[in-house]
Amino acid sequence: MEKLTHQEEEIMLLIWQNEPGFIKDFIEKMDEPHPPYTTVASIVKNLERKNYVQGKRYGNSYQYSAIIKEDEYKKKFMSKVVKNYFDNSYKELVSFFAEEKKITAKELQEIIRLIESE
Repeated sequence: MEKLTHQEEEIMLLIWQNEPGFIKDFIEKMDEPHPPYTTVASIVKNLERKNYVQGKRYGNSYQYSAIIKEDEYKKKFMSKVVKNYFDNSYKELVSFFAEEKKITAKELQEIIRLIESE
């Protein structure tokens, strides 16, 4: 699975949330000012080349849907982040967010409950 650029990730999120869809559908979901159609079309073509999406032709248009599921992508790249930045320790990851006050005590308790219920 090839790493995505920031722009590709943004478009993939839109595809996952709105699939199947046409490029115009994805553009409509983007923040103003909307990027040009050709820019989004180019990014989607890159995603198709990387085997993240597939297009189905309808006349002169293509409707796109994901080949790679969102959960699959998250698992692959979050594992890489933990390995590269947190010495392969999820404890270090959670500690980092706690120290940076990016996670609350209530959220930590919910995580503990999830772990204990496994």
